Amino acid sequence: MITSNQLTPGMVLSLDKQLYRVESSVKVTLAKGNPFIKTKLRSLQSGKVIEKNFQLTQELEDVELVKRHLEYLYLEGKNFLFLDIDNLEQILVPADVIAEQVHFLKEGVLIEALFYGDTVFSIELPQFLELMVAQSEAPSEERQIANQTKKAILETGASITVPRFIEVGDVIKVDTRNSEYIQRV
Repeated sequence: MITSNQLTPGMVLSLDKQLYRVESSVKVTLAKGNPFIKTKLRSLQSGKVIEKNFQLTQELEDVELVKRHLEYLYLEGKNFLFLDIDNLEQILVPADVIAEQVHFLKEGVLIEALFYGDTVFSIELPQFLELMVAQSEAPSEERQIANQTKKAILETGASITVPRFIEVGDVIKVDTRNSEYIQRV
């Protein structure tokens, strides 16, 4: 248990049987009335941000999430099957937890997952992955411009912009946080 005046961004709270990550926390003092703590909280289940006020010394239940390393195996129905590399336990992760990161998942990719009990609340891909180009647009017949780019689809289904010289079969390094081409490998 902590008090509301100890809240800092990044902490995880349990409120009404839901988990929230503290995005911001500010002490508000008014000319009249009691001071309070104004927060922005992000639901770990839905990702929605809510604003909530707490009394200055209100007790809150803080939660410690456990970080575990998982290896992606394959899609099983609508869930994704991972292997916990520490204890070799298989773990099913719902598609809504994976969200848009699914475009960079391929067999053997190691991720970090945040758990509360046996429930996975979020995953984090490595910042950089090496992926093969499966399809790309044909270069245009127009005059060649030095920094000309084209769209490419990677082996995982992700669509990114790459330099004109990248061809099908090339392995490229991609920044998974912003879906950007880094270099040819």
